[in-house]
Amino acid sequence: MGSADQAHDGYSAVMFMDGSSVSRQMRASEFGAFLDGYVGLSDLADTDVKAVYVLLGADLHVQSLVFFRIYFDEEGRADSHWNLPVEKLAKKGAKGPDMGAGPIRLVCRSQCPESANAEELWDPDMTPGSNHFQAIRRAIDANSLKFRKVEPEPEEDIPVLGDESRSPEDIESSADRVRLARVIREQRLRIKTLQSVHRDALSDIQRENRHEMQALRNEMAELQQKFERQKLSNEQLKTRLAERNEQYLSMQEQIAGGDERRQRNDATADAEVVLLREQLERRQRELELRDEKIVALERENHELLHQAPTEDSFMEHLQSHSVFLVAYHPGVGHITLPYDDIETYFRNPVAYAAERCGLNEPAYREWLEHYESPVCHHRNDDGSLCDEPVMRVSQPADFRPGIDDRCEKHQPQTEN
Repeated sequence: MGSADQAHDGYSAVMFMDGSSVSRQMRASEFGAFLDGYVGLSDLADTDVKAVYVLLGADLHVQSLVFFRIYFDEEGRADSHWNLPVEKLAKKGAKGPDMGAGPIRLVCRSQCPESANAEELWDPDMTPGSNHFQAIRRAIDANSLKFRKVEPEPEEDIPVLGDESRSPEDIESSADRVRLARVIREQRLRIKTLQSVHRDALSDIQRENRHEMQALRNEMAELQQKFERQKLSNEQLKTRLAERNEQYLSMQEQIAGGDERRQRNDATADAEVVLLREQLERRQRELELRDEKIVALERENHELLHQAPTEDSFMEHLQSHSVFLVAYHPGVGHITLPYDDIETYFRNPVAYAAERCGLNEPAYREWLEHYESPVCHHRNDDGSLCDEPVMRVSQPADFRPGIDDRCEKHQPQTEN
């Protein structure tokens, strides 16, 4: 598409058709911007548009028309692969109808100088009342694109040799022949377009018919598959029903011949139930005796824990003379043990000291190991300890496992 609107002392434009009327028109340079993808037309998104390339003379008379198709994608942009040479085709078109300045050059689907481009063209409608040529002519006469019209210079009345010898009847006859030739040409064009429309309609009907036939074939195939599945299902049901009948007959025989066995089984089952009930009662009595023993042992344990010290015993002297025991543990120092805490202390001295520090026993033991041997506890790849001396942490609550018991080389990496 050329970038200039005016060429060969004339103008070029592009008109979009909607039915038998012009819905939008623009100069050729503006249409070139659409082809370059700079702008889009949202109202034409995902649409195959029928358009006409119009070549005008300086006097705004139509010189050539090219009826072409162009697709606009989902964003309203012209197909980037569209490359129909409309300017070249406009110069090669065959004679068409007279639109005010003699027969125009016309390029359409049924009248295309290059058959390879015919599929990208379309045929105009010449039916009275919906004539595309008349719609285009009305749009040009309205001149909404503001083309500057140049009036042709009046031709000089130059006498032609032989005109004197021609009679008025001959001149009128010649004009009639010209008009008749134009009418015949227009009718031939209309016949071609009608034939093209007929071929397109026939092709559409055949395509729809093929689609309908394919849909019917698919439906028939699906029904056939359903029939085969139903047939297989019925056969399976028949087989299953026959098996059920055989099972029913077998069960009847078993029921008829198994009454005596069932009576014997019922008697055996009753005896087993009695035996199980006796076993259950015996287990229940054993559980009650065990519960009584547990209660007695708990009572005895409570009395032993709270009984007074034996007279003249060491513990009795400690209690009567208000004597306190003193124990020493790292991190806690000297601990005075009241009489009531002595037994608790001797059961687990380390746990007692950890509680005084506000720690649990494992944490206190971990600190105690560091306190007694302040070395790096990092294990090398071969499993040996680093044993590099580190700074001793004297307070258990301040000790951080994995940090305070690691040398500077094996300190954990902190994220910035």
